[in-house]
Amino acid sequence: MKTIIYWYSGTGNSLWTAKKFAEKLGDTELVPMAAEGVMQSAERIGFIFPVHMWGIPCTVLEFIKKLNKTPDKYYFAAAVNAGEVSRTLIQLDEIFKKEGVKLSAGFDVPLVSNYIPWGGPGTKEEISSIIKSAETEINSAADYVKAGSAGRIDKGPLWQRIVYTGIYKSAIKYVPMMDKSFWVDEKCNGCGICEKICQAKNISMADGKPVWNHKCQQCLACIQWCPKEAIQFGKKTVKYERYHNPEIKLTDIMR
Repeated sequence: MKTIIYWYSGTGNSLWTAKKFAEKLGDTELVPMAAEGVMQSAERIGFIFPVHMWGIPCTVLEFIKKLNKTPDKYYFAAAVNAGEVSRTLIQLDEIFKKEGVKLSAGFDVPLVSNYIPWGGPGTKEEISSIIKSAETEINSAADYVKAGSAGRIDKGPLWQRIVYTGIYKSAIKYVPMMDKSFWVDEKCNGCGICEKICQAKNISMADGKPVWNHKCQQCLACIQWCPKEAIQFGKKTVKYERYHNPEIKLTDIMR
């Protein structure tokens, strides 16, 4: 059965997840949500994206809402997160139900945290362990999809679904302006990788330095992929180790 997986990824975790699903499912095309005019058709359609602010990123919401959905297809999703999927997949399920379409399966995929404002990713051993566990979960989820099973929609504990959903609803509209906390230090050499890696097309170069234009999605690709580690966010990131998925290359993400 032909499968299309639409992916959205800043530091590579979600793209790596999409690739692992594709390996198991076979006959799968991976299509970036950030591309223009990419909507295609298949019998089985997947959506793989990171959890932002304990919910669906705005870019992903916009993409999914404009996608032409039909009841005869098998739809599934994987929400990549650092251990707090909260109500993200239920949120997606409700979007589908409003259009009279079924989300057959939604999978929680815990992976390494890339939210550097809150700290680094951990030791190499910890990163390796998390990735290994995630691959086991993905293989199981892919088997579920391949079998055509339906009904599984993963969710976090009740307290997450109450507290974090409230935060998501009140804060998500402010995310585009959060780029005001980005800045560059003296290590910046004006290479422009941050502009090319930004999935939201939010960065432009002025006088050899990046400028953030207030349509940020907080994917953190710019700060995590900067080869000089010259991009900072707030006051603490100077001391934190950068992270991007070790099996994903910069060229895999660049627009």
